[in-house]
Amino acid sequence: MLRALPAALLFAVLAPVSVSATVGPQSPAETSTVQILASVDAAGQSQAILAGLRIVLDDGWKTYWRSPGDAGMPPRMDWSGSTNVASVAVRWPAPHRFSTFGIETLGYTGEVVLPLEVTVERPGEPVSLRGKVDLLVCSEVCVPAAHQVGLDLPAGPATPDAAAGNLIARFDAQVPGDGNSSGVTVKGAWTDPARGALVVRVASATAPLAAPDAFVEGGDWAFAKPEVAREDGGRTALLTLPVVAGPDVVGMADRPLTVTVVDGGRAVEAKVTVSSEAPLTGDRLADLLPFLAVALLGGLVLNLMPCVLPVLSLKLMSVIGQQGQERRRVRLGFLATASGAIAAMLVLAGTLAALKGAGGIVGWGMQFQQPVFLVVMVGVLVAFAASMAGVFEIRLPSSLSTALGTVGGDGPAGHFAMGAFATLLATPCSAPFLGTAVGFALARGPLEILAVFGALGVGLAAPYLLVALFPGAVALLPRPGRWMGTLRHLLAVALAATAIWLVTVLAAQTSVGTAASVVAATLLAVGALALATRGFGAVSLAAGPVALVALATAVAIPTVLDRAAPAAASTASARWQRFEQAEIAKLVAQGQTVFVDVTADWCVTCIVNKKLVIDREPVAGTLSSDGVVAMRADWTSPDPAIAAYLGQHDRYGIPFNAVYGPGAPHGIVLPEVLSKGAVLDAVRKARTAG
Repeated sequence: MLRALPAALLFAVLAPVSVSATVGPQSPAETSTVQILASVDAAGQSQAILAGLRIVLDDGWKTYWRSPGDAGMPPRMDWSGSTNVASVAVRWPAPHRFSTFGIETLGYTGEVVLPLEVTVERPGEPVSLRGKVDLLVCSEVCVPAAHQVGLDLPAGPATPDAAAGNLIARFDAQVPGDGNSSGVTVKGAWTDPARGALVVRVASATAPLAAPDAFVEGGDWAFAKPEVAREDGGRTALLTLPVVAGPDVVGMADRPLTVTVVDGGRAVEAKVTVSSEAPLTGDRLADLLPFLAVALLGGLVLNLMPCVLPVLSLKLMSVIGQQGQERRRVRLGFLATASGAIAAMLVLAGTLAALKGAGGIVGWGMQFQQPVFLVVMVGVLVAFAASMAGVFEIRLPSSLSTALGTVGGDGPAGHFAMGAFATLLATPCSAPFLGTAVGFALARGPLEILAVFGALGVGLAAPYLLVALFPGAVALLPRPGRWMGTLRHLLAVALAATAIWLVTVLAAQTSVGTAASVVAATLLAVGALALATRGFGAVSLAAGPVALVALATAVAIPTVLDRAAPAAASTASARWQRFEQAEIAKLVAQGQTVFVDVTADWCVTCIVNKKLVIDREPVAGTLSSDGVVAMRADWTSPDPAIAAYLGQHDRYGIPFNAVYGPGAPHGIVLPEVLSKGAVLDAVRKARTAG
């Protein structure tokens, strides 16, 4: 009983109303006191009476809103013991957010009055309001509190009570409305699958938004505190609420939710239907245009990466073979190659947009995480290499050859296929500007993904488009001669080396036995194709089906044989630790500097970074020095934890490198193509606190 005294004393100190016909008796408990207030002293002739449930809590204690958040329990009320009362509707003032060790709850402290709209059954007769109120009141511990409250209003003229009416009105003004009085409106809500979040756009017609917060009701999702991005001088804001529990965020699309937005003393409540993507606005287009330019430049630079050079060399051979042809045909061939590169990039964009919309993990070059795709690419590269080496030549019927062109041949389809092949081979590489553009696109909606990847395709196709614009430039190249045979063999070696590299990636993802089986089946297919194109009679007829069976077997092998368990860590030396994101903050708190390298065996740029920068002095020595922890995240095979880490930095491709330390607890993100100076400078800055 003694524990009930603080709340009772606080209740007496805060009480702005005197005991009268408008104030019911107090119901004290250990940490809370509750009573009913009415705005009038009698029932009168009105159909509805405005009342209030006044709750006063001990200092340091809280109770909960109608939606308590991650924990707690909302107040429960039972008015069935009332007389001449048809219904009691509760209005909820805007709550406060309480954050404790990552647990988000919503509720009230001190004093709160919940306005009650009491509907009278028989106007003019006495009204007896009786209620059972159950609260959960929490501080360091939680205490259930059961209250019995009541108020009797006699029949007769209803005279307003200023003290009780003003107190009820003060809290009634805090009940979120439709925004007409507060000037705050909810403009829309949409999902962001890449970040696993709900995004709410809020606007203010009066004062700029100061510290907007949002509470979401409906569905089975729980949300963290929103990240706020203000626009237009604070007149609008994007509130990004990460989903911390519940179904996949993709399932939120087209669902109705109730969103309550609080900004200081202003609040609004709105029912919204969640969209699957952000609405198209002028700001959205303005944000997109700079990244289109970056994507165009990134695609152009991608032509200089080692992934694309074999295809450019093949195209060079084709160009030399076209010397002496009419310009129209030269132009058509290069336009077909450019179209293939752009079309393949758009197909890749559409696939990524669909995967993202379905809640899948997306990223640049992620198809190289799939063993079946690797087998197909190995087969195509070996076929090109064998053709360049003169092992066989694919011959089609004359009518079909005219329409389609042979592999690497002069028909439009052959040129188109070469452009598409260039795009596929480009994806394991990263280049300056590429990561920025792809990261922006994959963090947005389908429109941005298609637009940015389309610009990447145009940049990648720029050399072909340039020759199509000036077809006479072909005449400047050396004339065909014996040197072309040597070049063909050099290209065959380059293509075979690319195929061998992909086989090593396949071995890392599956097992050495699986990769060896794929190589054996592929070589059998190549040998059978050679016999089919050069053999005679029954041998030629039998070799064709054997080649098809061998190719089908090569593709099926990774899905049939057991995949090897992924290595615990991919390490270049003993200095590397396995990537654990949770350990980064702990190490930084201990004064350590952490270098993170996200890499994969299929990432050519990652390999170049390691050989030219990371594994060479002075960088290697710095990463091995005292106080520096080097972490390596191997993304050769799909890993949701690594994908989530990249997504937190708005990056969806690799390489990715970052340095953390006392001077950079949130990390310094390095460029895709590393330099010794960039790494050493980032380590120096991260080491220095303050």
